[in-house]
Amino acid sequence: MADPKGFLTTPRETPKSRPVDVRIKDWREVYEDFEQSKLTKQAGRCMDCGIPFCHQGCPLGNLIPEWNTLTWREDWQAAIERLHATNNFPEFTGTLCPAPCETACVLGINDDPVTIKRVEISIIDRAWEEGWVTPQPPVTRTGKKVAVVGSGPAGLAAAQQLTRSGHDVVVFERADAIGGLLRYGIPEFKMEKYRLDRRLEQMRAEGTEFRAGVNVGVDVTAERLLSEYDAVVLAGGATAWRDLPVPGRDLPGVHQAMEYLPFANRVASGKLARTPIDAAGKDVVVIGGGDTGADCVGTAHRQGARSVTQLEIMPRPPQSRSDAHPWPTYPMIYRVSSAHEEGGERLYSVNTKEFLADSDGNLRALKLVEVRNEGGKFVPVEGSERELPAQLVLLAMGFVGPQREGLLEQLGVELDERGNVARDASYQTSVDKVFVAGDMGRGQSLIVWAIAEGRSAAAGADGYLTGRDVLPAPIAPTDRPIS
Repeated sequence: MADPKGFLTTPRETPKSRPVDVRIKDWREVYEDFEQSKLTKQAGRCMDCGIPFCHQGCPLGNLIPEWNTLTWREDWQAAIERLHATNNFPEFTGTLCPAPCETACVLGINDDPVTIKRVEISIIDRAWEEGWVTPQPPVTRTGKKVAVVGSGPAGLAAAQQLTRSGHDVVVFERADAIGGLLRYGIPEFKMEKYRLDRRLEQMRAEGTEFRAGVNVGVDVTAERLLSEYDAVVLAGGATAWRDLPVPGRDLPGVHQAMEYLPFANRVASGKLARTPIDAAGKDVVVIGGGDTGADCVGTAHRQGARSVTQLEIMPRPPQSRSDAHPWPTYPMIYRVSSAHEEGGERLYSVNTKEFLADSDGNLRALKLVEVRNEGGKFVPVEGSERELPAQLVLLAMGFVGPQREGLLEQLGVELDERGNVARDASYQTSVDKVFVAGDMGRGQSLIVWAIAEGRSAAAGADGYLTGRDVLPAPIAPTDRPIS
C-alpha cells in the first residue's frame, strides 16, 4: 500500500477553484493547479483495501489502489500504464465523471474518501506533459472494416480498441467536428477541448479515420453501411430529449438545453462570433436539476445573465446519505457544482404549468406551482401558484432514448422495453454484425459507462470478426447504471 498511516494523518484536500468573479469572464476550467506534494499525500490516503470497493463504483474496472500507490511513490510512468490498462481516456473521466468510485471508497464509511478523481486527472496530465502518451498502431492488420456511428466517449473507446486490434475503423459523426457531447455538449469550463483534440490526434496516428459532417441514415444509408463494412458499432447516444408540453411551449425564448449549449461551445472555440440563443441581460430559468442543467447555469453566468434560477420537481436531496442509499451505493445527496457556486437560485418541489407571453408575443415569465409527492404522484399545493420572470427558459430534463428515425428504422434493430437498442451479451443487436454501445443501448448514463461499454462492444465486434479473445471481456450489458 501507499502511506500506512496516510488516511489517519492526512485530511482530504482538493484543488481550489479560481475566484468566481474571474472565472465567469472566461471559458477556462475552474480549478487551479494542485501542488505535487499535496497530490502525493492525497494518494497516500488510499488504504489498499483487501476488498477495494472503489472497484464496485467504477464500471471501467480501474485499478485504483494500484495507481494511487504508484502516485504516492512518484512512479508516474508506471501509474499511467496501470490507468490506461482499463481506461482509454482518463482525461475525460478525470474532468467529467461524478466519481462513484469515491462514494464507494471504504475510507468514506466514517471519513472523507480518497480524492481518486484528482489523482486520476493528475496522472494523465503528467503523462501528456512528459510525452508518455504516444500512438499505439497495430502490429498487424486483419483486413476487416468497421464503421463506428457516433464520436462520443463510447464511439471513441470502441474505435480505439478496434483500431489497435488491427481493424480498419471509420468513425462517422453528423456534427461538423468529432467528439459528440464532449465537443458541443460539455462546456469548456468543465473540460477544455484541447484535452479532446490531442487524444483525437493520437487516434488518427494509430490509423482511425474520422468523417465529420456525415449523418448516417441520411447521407449514408443503412444498406450501404452494411454492404461496405464487416461490422458496425452504433454509438449515437440518447439524443431524443424530454420535452415539456405545457401552454406556451412554442413561445420564442423556450429552448432545449442541447439547442443552447452547442452554440455556446462554438462561440467559446471561436467557430461562431455570436450565439443566437444568448442569456445576456435576461432572467434565465433552467428546468431540470441534473448535470446538463448545471451546465446551462454556468453558461448563462458567463454570458452575463441578469438572474439564473434552476427548477427541480423533486424535493431537495439530503445533505448526507439516507438509509435508502447505503454505502457503497451512489447516494442521492445535495450537491453543489462549480456552476452553482457562481450564483443563482435553486428551487425544489416545483412544477411549471405555463409559459407566459408579453404583449409582443415574447416570453416574459413562467407560471409555477409547488408540488408534493403523494403515492408517487406530484400533487399541486393549493394556493402556491406564482409567476417567475423569464425571458429565456432552458429545458434540461434528460433524454428518453435514441433517435429512431433514420438509421435505426432503416436497420430494423429491435428495441428493449425502455426504447433503447436491444443487445445480447456480446453487445450485438438483433441485426447480424451490428453492435451497440453507450447511451444508445443503455439509456442516458455516466461517461464511465459510455467508455466501458465502448470497450465491451469492441471486444464483442472483434470476437465476431476474428473468433479470437484478445480484448478485455465485456461487462454484462444488463448491468444497470448506478445513477
